[in-house]
Formats: sequence, structure tokens, C-alpha cells
Amino acid sequence: MTDRVPPRLLLHPFGLLSLGFGSGLVPVAPGTAGTLAAIPVYLLMQDLALPVYVVTVSLLFIAGIPLCAWTARQLGVHDHPAIVWDEIVGYLITMLAAPAGWQWMAAGFALFRLFDIAKPWPIRWLDRQVHGGFGIMLDDLVAGVFAAVVLQLFFYYLS
Repeated sequence: MTDRVPPRLLLHPFGLLSLGFGSGLVPVAPGTAGTLAAIPVYLLMQDLALPVYVVTVSLLFIAGIPLCAWTARQLGVHDHPAIVWDEIVGYLITMLAAPAGWQWMAAGFALFRLFDIAKPWPIRWLDRQVHGGFGIMLDDLVAGVFAAVVLQLFFYYLS
């Protein structure tokens, strides 16, 4: 596996998106950088009606399957750390119906990163067993769902 990602991949729309608009190219913690790149996307989407938000995130998830698969093939690595579209979508899932405010955005960020890094069951199992673009996306979808549930529980019990 080569850790070096050719910057030319950013010139292809699939590369640009799957590499998180370049955020996945940072040398340290690209997943965290990708999640940070999700915040402006969330800010653009936060005022959408819930059904529209769900449909939009679902379409971004579905689009991520070929995006991530293409980039993985280009890099010759199943789930290269520079591929961060899955983190972007995972954070958007975390923020589904989230309360308004920067504190909740930060809490969602921390919770998503916690579940994405720690990979409790079944996230780790999915990460190891499900391959291709769907596998790249699936473990972050589940991490986002876990983080969303915890965020909602925090809101319910702390408000």
C-alpha cells in the first residue's frame, strides 16, 4: 500500500468528492479532517425539512458507493485513509434531527469521531467483512447512527 495520493485525483469529480475536497490529503488524521469538511456541508443542509434532509443524505450515501470504489481502485487500497466521503456522510447522519447550536455540532463531531475510531461492534466487523464502495460507506453509516442516537439521548436528558 502506498500512502501517497496523487493530487491529480482531485481533478476528477469522483476523486474530488471521495477525498473530501482535498481534506483527506492531510498527512495526520485525514478522517478527522474529512469530518471537519462535513461541517460546512451540514451548515448548508441544517435548515432543510427533515424528509428532504433524509433523502439528501440517502442520495449522498448512495453516491458515495461508486465514488469511494473508484478512488479505492485508483489507489489500489480497499479503504485508503484519504477517502473521507464516508466521514462526511457519517457526520451528516449523526446530525440528523440534531438540535440547533454550535455545541450540538461539536458534540456530534466528537461522538461521530469516537464511534468511527473506536469501531465498537458491529462497526469493526462491518469494516473488516464488507468490501468495495458499499463497505467503505457502511461502517461510517453505522457509526453515524450510533452517534446520532447518543446525541439525541444527550439532548433528551440534558435539556
